[in-house]
Order: sequence, then structure tokens, then C-alpha cells
Amino acid sequence: MRHTVLAACFGATLSVLVLPAAAEAQQRFPSSAGELTVETVASGLEHPWGLAFLPDGRMLVTERPGRLRLVSAAGEISRPIAGVPGVVARGQGGLLDVALDPQFAQNRLIYLAFAEPRANGNGTSVARGRLNAGGTALEGMSVIFRQMPTINSNMHFGSRLVFDRTGALFVTVGDRFSQRDQAQNPGNHLGKVLRISPEGKAAAGNPKKEGWQPEIWSLGHRNVQGAALHPETGQLWTAEHGARGGDEINTPKAGLNYGWPVITYGIDYSGAKIGEGTSKPGMEQPLFYWDPSIAPSGATFYTGQIWPAWKNSLFVGALAGQMLIRLSTQGETVTGEERLLTTLSERIRDVRQGPDGYLYLLSDDANGKILRVRPAR
Repeated sequence: MRHTVLAACFGATLSVLVLPAAAEAQQRFPSSAGELTVETVASGLEHPWGLAFLPDGRMLVTERPGRLRLVSAAGEISRPIAGVPGVVARGQGGLLDVALDPQFAQNRLIYLAFAEPRANGNGTSVARGRLNAGGTALEGMSVIFRQMPTINSNMHFGSRLVFDRTGALFVTVGDRFSQRDQAQNPGNHLGKVLRISPEGKAAAGNPKKEGWQPEIWSLGHRNVQGAALHPETGQLWTAEHGARGGDEINTPKAGLNYGWPVITYGIDYSGAKIGEGTSKPGMEQPLFYWDPSIAPSGATFYTGQIWPAWKNSLFVGALAGQMLIRLSTQGETVTGEERLLTTLSERIRDVRQGPDGYLYLLSDDANGKILRVRPAR
């Protein structure tokens, strides 16, 4: 049962590795806004994780084993872009999210979140570099931030990157699974939403609380794999994995505690109780939660003109649920849920709105795809 709390910037031609799957049959699905078509833009990507549109309409796509590629609007996939940092490609680790600098058109800077190999373990890190004019390499790539402490685990890296309207960068980091109690410890970066400057320092305006690491924005998070700014308010919204049940939608605010693992609407994988219950003074309630879990990953607000009835809806991909979720919103209230593409049979890792106003999805698979969702004709 589900419970709720109610132009070319680069002129070089791509070196094609995999051809688009244009011949694949389009699939049709019902929705509240009319029938939808899902078509394959490109296939042959190995566990794609993050997607970002360039100003000229091409896409940067990460593959979890450690590759970054450019994909044309026609679905042509480049050879791996050089200069990507080394990753731990085990379990949930690897090359994860990608984000463009707000001034990308001028500075060509991109940011990568990834599971970084370290002495005695690994951790979520953020690196920054410039995409060269040919789109073939990252120049001056360097790590600007490291989640601490280093943990020997292949789980719960979090890793969504979202710039806010001040130019600061939100970074979601997981509790690393084996260290879940540390999500309540403000002295480290485990199970937190972080906010840093483009250079990797603590961002101006972060909460200044005794004992808090200066990069922390909020704490008490398990594993946030979806994040997006509300198009009208600029508030960060997140989609967070629970354990067995208790996947959450939150709006993390400065200095607040979102409860994990003290409060949760889920239970442990063994069936055991987690924490103290579902509420506690001083800890925030989710705006919305799922039980059973859908395993949310990737999120975007819809602002296009194609589906006007869906304006300001939050779209969330579901991994275990193998569907696309649409949450209608009013202010900071979730007013309804619509489950889309339920027979697509794809683990949806990321969701983005394209410059054409359509929705683009990444399927998490050894033969992963970029899928485009548009009205059926």
C-alpha cells in the first residue's frame, strides 16, 4: 500500500560508436494528458546514469563503468571522452551524475559525481573540467570535493548534482549503507545534502551550526538519487531511497534534520524495525512517501509547452518499480500521483526535460538506452 503525507558550441563531427536504434518500433502508453509514445533515441550504453543537455541540443551521458559520451539529437554516440577520473565501478559505484556549469556557454565547465577509489576504501567525489572544442576530452579535470570519511563500501553513493539560483552546487551523498547511524552525525558527510561553491568550498549561506561540517546543508538522509529545483520557487526537491518501504520526496532546507535512520516509513530488509518510529520532534516529515518502495532515481520538474496540464509536475524515475512517476504539486504539497509507462519494463535511472519540451529517460541496463517520451500522433 502507498502512503502519502499529502549551437553549435562544438563543430567537430562525432566518432560514431553505436548507431541509433531508429528502426525500433515505437511503444504507446496511456496517460492523463493523452496517449504517449516512447521511442529509442540511442542504445548500447552500459548502465547509463546521468544525462545533461548541451546548449546545442546534444547530450552528455555517463556510463557507470567510467565512460562519458556525447550523443547527438539523432542518436549518434561518440567514443568515450578522454580525461574522466578513475572510478570504483563495483556495486552501486562508478561514474554517476553530470552537470553543466550555469555559465557553460562561456566557460565549457562540467561537473562529474563519481565513486572515487581511495586508500582503504572509496567515497563520493566531485570533479570539474572543461569540455574541449571538439567534444573529445576534458581538460584541466581535478577533484574539487571529497565526501569524508572514506568508507570501504560499494553502496549508497547518492550523487545527484544540482546548481541553485545563486550558482552554488547541491551534492547529494549517501550514508554508505554500513554507516547509516552516521547520517545523524553533523561532523561528517555521510547521509547528507551538501552545498558547495563551484570551486568545491562550503557555499556562502550554508547553516552555521556548532559541530556541523561547513559543506552540510541538511542531514538525516539515506541515499538521494533524484534532485531538481522547483521552477517557480527555486527550492530543492529530492527523491530518496528508503529500505523496504519509505522512499521519500523531501524539500531539504538549511540546517534541518530529515530523520534517517531515527524515523522512517520503511523497515529493514530483514523485516526488523528501523529507528524509533515514523515521527519525532525536531525531525522533518517527507512531503510524500512510497510503501512498498519504487526505488526512485532521477527527477525533473516539467516546464514545457507540450503537456500544459503537467506544468510543475515532478517526474521521478523508478528502478525497482520500472515506471515513470508523475507527482502533481501545489506549492510544497504533492496533490496527486500518476504512474506512467508501467508496462515499459525498464529500470528508469534518470529523467530530464529536453530543449524540445519532451521527456528523456535513461534505462539502467547493460544495453542501456536513451528514451524520448512524446505525445502519440
